[in-house]
Amino acid sequence: MEIILMDKVTNLGNLGDVVKVKDGYARNFLIPTGQAKRATKANMAAFAERKAELEKVAGEKLVAAQDRAEKLAGYTVQTSQKAGVDGRLFGSVTNIDISEALTAQGFPVARGEVRLPEGPFKAVGDYQVTLALHTDVTVEITVAVLGEQ
Repeated sequence: MEIILMDKVTNLGNLGDVVKVKDGYARNFLIPTGQAKRATKANMAAFAERKAELEKVAGEKLVAAQDRAEKLAGYTVQTSQKAGVDGRLFGSVTNIDISEALTAQGFPVARGEVRLPEGPFKAVGDYQVTLALHTDVTVEITVAVLGEQ
């Protein structure tokens, strides 16, 4: 299926690109989330009329993400979980726990923006975590996992 991208999509294209993707990806994800529209003549004409407006909105989103990244750069957030005497946690620290801790400290971060490529943390310690605030903006923070008895 050919679609017009209404926003920048990682590993697919930029705003306004006409790309061919599998039908299920377009119907079940891209179109319902507003990231794409079917590449019909009517939609292409409507996009051409609104292109400047959409580019302005995309630029504003990028600037907002860069501002958030400047505030979060090098930040350390602490979270605690029950742990045994050897330092292993009785649960784990996931992206949900990290996003809740950051939101509680005044930095609203969605759980989907927290990237844990090696999975949740299962031991006490300090970990480097990447936050993907925008397709072009990522920032590194430190998560200090503390154990409680």
